[in-house]
Amino acid sequence: MTQASANVNVMIRAARKAARGLVRDFGEVENLQVSAKGPGDFVSRADLKAEQVIREELTEARPNYGWLGEESEEVKGADPTRRWIVDPLDGTTNFLHGIPHWAVSIALEHKGEIVAGVVYDPAKDEMFVAEKGAGAYVNDRRIRVSGRREMADMIFGTGIPWAGSRDLPSTLREIAALSPRTAGIRRMGAAALDFAYVAAGRLDGFWEHGLRPWDMAAGLLLVREAGGFAGPLAEGAEIFESRGVVAANANAFEPLTKILREA
Repeated sequence: MTQASANVNVMIRAARKAARGLVRDFGEVENLQVSAKGPGDFVSRADLKAEQVIREELTEARPNYGWLGEESEEVKGADPTRRWIVDPLDGTTNFLHGIPHWAVSIALEHKGEIVAGVVYDPAKDEMFVAEKGAGAYVNDRRIRVSGRREMADMIFGTGIPWAGSRDLPSTLREIAALSPRTAGIRRMGAAALDFAYVAAGRLDGFWEHGLRPWDMAAGLLLVREAGGFAGPLAEGAEIFESRGVVAANANAFEPLTKILREA
């Protein structure tokens, strides 16, 4: 985005700074895989360190904004109309297993609406950026959702809950209902990047249960600014409260939502 606002520049800088530490830590994960203790505690510390870096950067630049992050308590800002919504490490399980598909996600909310979002994939050095009314970009290149019209030609992304999750049975039913009508379903393990891939036309749609605001805030804006649609899985629900979301190109959104709800 060549004409990014001051807030977006702050977000990009914070994402890159946190990513530098995460990349160093990711380099240690492979060594920890063979240890008796395993990498779990190490990755938790990496997550917390990344959030601290982002919070310090954003707070220094905008001390009056509120804060909602995955790893810390919500903070009400002196400016009650604005808050940051942050996931310092989306795709933690991938990170934990040494899979280079994870991201830093930062969004800015103003009066209950997401107005700016950044999703940074350090492994591929892809910076996805969106600002309300200004479009969506990856590394300064404008992106759009796919133009595919037929479900049989489309690929969709989803998240498959862990064993014992209350969302697992419904997700499996949805996959069973959708799979025969598509070119394939992918489960890549980082919701923020699934949204970004819909925005970039790499996926035609995405849905997942159990998401929290920090998992989807930046991604929702990316999809919408790229010409796509996003909404709650549950009819009539508020998207952040419902914890289930569907996002897709203009041709897929309604039929995809209908299939998922009927399943």
